[in-house]
Amino acid sequence: MLAKTHLTAAILAGSLATAIGLISMDAPAQGADKEKCYGVSLAGKNDCAAGPGTTCAGTSKVDYQGNAFKLVPKGTCVTMKTPKGMGSLEPMKG
Repeated sequence: MLAKTHLTAAILAGSLATAIGLISMDAPAQGADKEKCYGVSLAGKNDCAAGPGTTCAGTSKVDYQGNAFKLVPKGTCVTMKTPKGMGSLEPMKG
């Protein structure tokens, strides 16, 4: 009986580790040399957490969506020019 309990625990632990690994694959790694830049990604090319109406990476609906971010080299976001204006370190309306 004890062996069966250990086997069940091992299976559950393995399943949990797999699920966590799959979840983390959706979000790109943000290193110290990257920053979130809102309003600069093209439709469907955003990184994770695009705001209302989207779920995660690749789900932005329009080019330069203000609540969708792209990871860019640190210090470059606010200098990125788009047809809708400059990139922003904070989510924008529109």
